[in-house]
Amino acid sequence: MKITSVEFVKSVENIVHLPKDNLKEIAFAGRSNVGKSSLINCLLNRKKIARTSSTPGKTRQLNYFKINQKFYFVDLPGYGFARAAKTEKVQWQRLIESFLTQSKNLQGVVSIIDSRIGPTKLDLQLLEWLKNLNIPIILIATKSDKLSKSALLNRVRKYSNQLSDLKLKQITPFSAINGAGKIELWREITTLMEH
Repeated sequence: MKITSVEFVKSVENIVHLPKDNLKEIAFAGRSNVGKSSLINCLLNRKKIARTSSTPGKTRQLNYFKINQKFYFVDLPGYGFARAAKTEKVQWQRLIESFLTQSKNLQGVVSIIDSRIGPTKLDLQLLEWLKNLNIPIILIATKSDKLSKSALLNRVRKYSNQLSDLKLKQITPFSAINGAGKIELWREITTLMEH
């Protein structure tokens, strides 16, 4: 995918404020500190379009990025951030749930897990929920550069077995540091948007 333009459009705290231009959307979901912002920046060839932070839980709204004036990336709030207040966590959860169930333009969700940790309980809940809603899932294992090739292969195989009930296509290892998996991820995103 050739990126000709990237524009941060808005942060949304309530789905009544979603963009009204009916462009297709690809959402990005993952627990706090999984490397979601770095992945988005890497895909878009931008250093800081999605804000990365050493403090987990920085994304607290739905952040809309318009790509090539044709479609949106929607950065969802990270889940599982331990230091967030309970009321705040409930708000984020409601926001994510309303978006996933009510957005008319959502083509699929890039669900992100850490290649070193594998799917957590919260990741599994999200994946099962997306599956029940019939929302297409692209599963990405970030920080793949932190593992040796053989360790990465073993982990991906293990996670695939763990998630076999969900009948997901595959897990794509990804690294924002060396760009591994970037071409494969763009290919999957493009396929979703062509349907």
